[in-house]
Amino acid sequence: MENTETQSRRRPVIPHSAFRIPHTLNAIVDVEAAARAGWRPMDVARAFLSGGARFLQLRAKSLASGAFLDLAREMAEAAGSAGATLVINDRADIARLAGAHGVHVGQDDLAPRDVRVVAGAAMIVGLSTHTTAQVDSAVRQPIDYVAVGPVFGTTTKATGYDTVGLGLVREAAARAAAADKPLVAIGGITLQNASSVVAAGAASVAVIGDLLSTGNLEGRVREFLQVLGETPL
Repeated sequence: MENTETQSRRRPVIPHSAFRIPHTLNAIVDVEAAARAGWRPMDVARAFLSGGARFLQLRAKSLASGAFLDLAREMAEAAGSAGATLVINDRADIARLAGAHGVHVGQDDLAPRDVRVVAGAAMIVGLSTHTTAQVDSAVRQPIDYVAVGPVFGTTTKATGYDTVGLGLVREAAARAAAADKPLVAIGGITLQNASSVVAAGAASVAVIGDLLSTGNLEGRVREFLQVLGETPL
């Protein structure tokens, strides 16, 4: 097993004020969504990476901790080999042990300051928001990026919040930019509406369901990158 020093060397030390989203597509590997579509999570991750995605998030709400850690380690290795950034949803402990690059937390998860205690100062930290008040609170916390949503209606990820629309994306992007933090938008984002979300100010769009919708995951990633104005790798 790798020691903490080895794991820390794998993660880049990124000054928080200088962090920039590495890709306009945040490809989310959701374990439950993958299973419903008949995919193994690692096969999803490899397909995303092959398609050119370089900003991944691993989401495993119901996976036992041991299995979650094993999967996160394997995914961190694959992401590292591809030069991609991997963020772990919710679990700062898993992210640190796996050698991932970051942690993404929600309003009901560990507070960012507590994430820092567990994960360390070098870890990228993102925080979900759903209202302007939450955005204003988020930018004052020790995070590297702000997420906002659900932008459109979605059945993949239940937030308990109403859809926020492009209006809040614009407002959140302006408030985040004033604090020198990029914005990730999530919720109901598809190939058809992704460019409008980026035009509203999002630095990146987080996508789960639409990337699985055609069965050709690598090809779907490439389609998103083309629509978002990036050249697929």
